[in-house]
Amino acid sequence: MATPKPDQPTDVEIRDDMIRLGQFLKLTGIADDGATARALLSDEAIDVNGEAESRRGRQLHPGDLVEVDLPDGVRRLRVVRPV
Repeated sequence: MATPKPDQPTDVEIRDDMIRLGQFLKLTGIADDGATARALLSDEAIDVNGEAESRRGRQLHPGDLVEVDLPDGVRRLRVVRPV
């Protein structure tokens, strides 16, 4: 993951053309397991491309922006392909 400038999302590289939201949350370390990912989703703490998301199986593609509202602040993450 690249270090972002203030107010810029952190780029998160994925290997394939798509990753499911639950897997993405685990990849980034936001969720330790599927249960934690489900809890974040049920708390309506996650937006994808500016829209609230509640599906752990939501497909994310390069360019998608994920915002997670955590107790220590909002984390902004952008899905990217390796360069």
